[in-house]
Amino acid sequence: MKYVYITFLWTAYCTLHSYLISIGFTTLLTRWLKKYYAFYRIFYVLFSTVLLIPLINYTAQLNTEIIIVDGFAFYIMRIVIIVGSLSMFFWTFFFDYDPLSFFGIRQMLNLRKTRETHPPELKRNGLLGIIRHPMYFALIIFLWCQTYRVVDIVVNSVLTAYVIVGTILEERKLVLEFGDVYQKYQREVPMLIPFMKPGR
Repeated sequence: MKYVYITFLWTAYCTLHSYLISIGFTTLLTRWLKKYYAFYRIFYVLFSTVLLIPLINYTAQLNTEIIIVDGFAFYIMRIVIIVGSLSMFFWTFFFDYDPLSFFGIRQMLNLRKTRETHPPELKRNGLLGIIRHPMYFALIIFLWCQTYRVVDIVVNSVLTAYVIVGTILEERKLVLEFGDVYQKYQREVPMLIPFMKPGR
């Protein structure tokens, strides 16, 4: 029963997290808040973090069976993969994306600016030339290197499904934002698995 409950909690969190940044909801907020929508991103990040912390703590405290006890060789291999996935995640975050925009800081800084806006530019350099969503790929790899207990399998399965579904939904936003340029990118670079032939 506890696994059903933890599945429900994580699924509910992922559903709410996705809905609050969905096209429909953010479009509605843009109409309501107008220029003050610039503050929404930082609220979204803070709200998501506040909800996530007790959920992680509750999951960590669950009394559940240990299913993997790693030896020295497996431990070293796991650490190497974890370091590699974290390196990919943070490299992409700081060098291929805009951290200030992610946290909503740039939106607030630009609130009073009236300068001419330029069309968004699609980045394809670095890791983005190998895979369209390197941060999500790195996150999935990192999650499955933390698997020791039954509850970890449950939570990681929910989060992996959420990352995949969330990536597909984000792709729709990016097509709306960049149009034909992004559709061409989709045909040339794989979405989540490096070096895999892109789907149509």
